[in-house]
Amino acid sequence: MRLLTLEEGTFAVKFARAVIENYLSGKDVIVENYPDVFNEKRGCFCTLHTYPERELRGCIGIPEPILPLIKALEEAAISAATKDPRFPPVTLEEMDYIIIEVSILTPPELIKVRHPREYLEKIKIGRDGLIIKYGMHSGLLLPQVPVEFGWDVEEYLAHLCLKAGLPPDMWLDENAKIYRFEAQIFEEVEPRGEVVEKKLI
Repeated sequence: MRLLTLEEGTFAVKFARAVIENYLSGKDVIVENYPDVFNEKRGCFCTLHTYPERELRGCIGIPEPILPLIKALEEAAISAATKDPRFPPVTLEEMDYIIIEVSILTPPELIKVRHPREYLEKIKIGRDGLIIKYGMHSGLLLPQVPVEFGWDVEEYLAHLCLKAGLPPDMWLDENAKIYRFEAQIFEEVEPRGEVVEKKLI
């Protein structure tokens, strides 16, 4: 799976913003010309931060590569702006003070271990996003999250469990399955501004 170019990443971020602003205005987004890579099925997340405070304002995505990227991005952008249960829906006026971040994901892969303590060696902060599945519970954290909070691997796993509504040490349970994925991250420097690729490590 090839990486996106900065030009393609810039398109992704600008497209996500256009989708949100058109949706909030009651208009459809019609895109006829876009890079071929956006026809590939890929997972993605859209994250909104306030500007200049950079506080989280919404983050939702589609972790599995089940939709063409152009469709996954459209769905993730609208959901991040209007359906994140942690926040009220974003208003059109707020979009002047929000920066958009788009994460393009690799397909999740199961981390195979003989004993759960091996996760501490196998997971790398800044590279690995994580998904935990345990019974009906599941939770996901993007790779930028532990970097932003300064967590080590054990703290990362504890917060992953909490995100799934589980006790923080549930990753030590043999029945917990943990998957990893990587993300290519593009974000606006300022609202409607230049788009850069965000490097975590």
